[in-house]
This record gives sequence, structure tokens and C-alpha cells, in this order.
Amino acid sequence: MTIRPEPKPGVMEISPYVGGKSAVPGGRKPIKLSSNEGALGPSPKAVEALAKSAMDMHRYPDGGAVALRAAIAKRFGLDAERIVCGAGSDELIALLIKAYAGPGDEVLYSQYGFVMYPISTHAAGATPVTAPEKGYRSDVEALIAKAGPKTKLCFVANPNNPTGSFITGAELKRLRDGLPPHTLLVIDAAYAEYVSRNDYSAGVELVDAGANTVMLRTFSKMFAMGGLRLGWAYAPANVVDVLNRVRGPFNVSAQAQAAGVAALEDLAHQDASRAHNERMLAWFPAELAKLGLSALPSVGNFVLIEFPKAGKTAAAANEFLMARAIIPRAVANYGLPDFLRVTLGAEAEMREVVAALTDFMKA
Repeated sequence: MTIRPEPKPGVMEISPYVGGKSAVPGGRKPIKLSSNEGALGPSPKAVEALAKSAMDMHRYPDGGAVALRAAIAKRFGLDAERIVCGAGSDELIALLIKAYAGPGDEVLYSQYGFVMYPISTHAAGATPVTAPEKGYRSDVEALIAKAGPKTKLCFVANPNNPTGSFITGAELKRLRDGLPPHTLLVIDAAYAEYVSRNDYSAGVELVDAGANTVMLRTFSKMFAMGGLRLGWAYAPANVVDVLNRVRGPFNVSAQAQAAGVAALEDLAHQDASRAHNERMLAWFPAELAKLGLSALPSVGNFVLIEFPKAGKTAAAANEFLMARAIIPRAVANYGLPDFLRVTLGAEAEMREVVAALTDFMKA
């Protein structure tokens, strides 16, 4: 019998994360709409800062990301001392679960929540627990009902990926009030910069109100810097202390920090990105409706398109689009086999998607 090291309980229950595809057969240049990347690309100022910082890549980065945290604080009106930066918000999700949950503990999230929540939960040896949704929206009362003595963290993606839905600021407060005090509420607001609804809140006021709420943000969406892996948390002092104890000492590269500072300062690029997204968010679903297709209401930079269960199915549409060098995101792994998620790309790209779906529905 071969004796070999065995991973801790939970690790082998993980279904590894599979990112959005980036290539199509035949080596053609694809229209990649599978990863919710910023349609206009990164700020030219961020690109310039990245190039300039490349000459110093032999130097270790600032482990405290002081300049970056100051820039985030200035841009969003926050306290820099309560900000922790990470290699994408994915790292911060994993660190929070690692720090607060383990065997015998539970991590709660919504039915169609981000798949990194159960992955990081299993990696920590804890148990993932889901609450059912209503109308593809997080159900606050269902989440509260599922919370108990073992619930160490509750994650709410707001807006949610992959559905595009959101819960209001009032609903967020109701959730915080209804969860046990020992449960850390983590508001994953990766798409917050795209939301223009007056009743939306990214959760800053809940973080400021106590010691048991965290807000996560990212540079991968609006700021179009997914390749540099940069995210941040706004948290109470007690959680900041914990995150700084468990994160790596140099977890954010100097290049990501430099580009992040420059991106935050380029307000014109942010405004252009938001305006473009709002145009596409109105135009694309209307074009889908002309084809007899419907998209779930979204406040992010993507839409979730529903296809029939037979005939013109999501799987068939995915194959058809891939043959046209258009890459959507299949979401069967989220329990949504009849849907495809499509990032709102550049206008020319979206017109090609509409043309391809028109041909698909007529075929």
C-alpha cells in the first residue's frame, strides 16, 4: 500500500474554479464576453503608470500599500486605516474565511452566489450553506432563517454575479440586523461602480456602524485591471487587524499598486466606462427581446440571458456563438443550465452578438 499525504477535510470536495474561456478553435481573435471585464479597457494613465513601474520590478512592493490605500480613501471618502488591499477580492474572500471559519463552522451565502464562496469555505474545512433566492435575487429573510450559532460568515454579492440582481440598502440593513452578532457579514460589491440606482448601497454605512460587517471591492471590473489582480476591503479596525495578520507581507505587486493609484485618479475614464455600460444595459436587452429572448434585470456590466429548455437551448447557443468566435459564459455550474451570461463589451462587439443570436434563432 502506498502511503501518501492526505489533504485536510473539505479540500477534495472542491470543484476547481473554471474561469471564462479566452480562446476559440482555429486560433481566431475572439470577442471575449465571458469574464465581465471592462469594455473600454484600462485607463491610459494606469497603463502609463504600469509601464513606468516595470523598471523597478526587482524591488519588493510596499507591504502596506500606503499610497494605494490613501488613493482609495480619497476617491471614495473612506478612512485609509480601515482599508486592506489584496490580490483581487478573491484573495480577500479566502483570507476572511480562513481567518474566521474552520471545521464545524458554517459559511452562508445566497443560492446563486459567487462560486468562490463555497470553494474557499471547503478549503478552510468549513461547511457551505445556501439560502434559496426569490426571482433570482438574494432573499434576506431566507438568509436570516439559515443563520445560526455555527454561522461565522455570511456573503452577499451585491450586485450579484451571475444574475445581475441587487438588494437595496434597506434590505442590506435588515440582513445585518437579523444576523447573529457573531456572524461577519461580507458585502461583495465588485460591481458597485456600475450601479446608478438611488436605493442601492455598497455597504459603507454598515461597516462604519459596527464591528461585524466588511465591504469588498475590486479593480477587475470598472477599472479593467483583472490581469493585475487587485482588490480591497473596507472593514472595522478589528477585522483589519485580523486580515493584516493572515495576508502575505507583499501580497499586492508594486506594479498593481502603481496602476491602481493612476486608475483611481482618472475620473474621466471612469465616467466614460459607466456611461457606455448604461447605454449597452438599455440597448442589448431590448435587442434580445426582438429575438424572443429575455435577460434578467441587471445593474452590473453583464446580463444573464434565458434560453428555452428544448430546441434553442443555452448549450446550443453557446456552441453557435463559439463557432462565431464569440465567447459567452455558460453558468450551469451555478445551477443555471438554461442561461448564458454575456459581458457588456464594446458597442461593435455587442452588435456582433446580436447578429449572431439573430442567425441562431432563425436557424
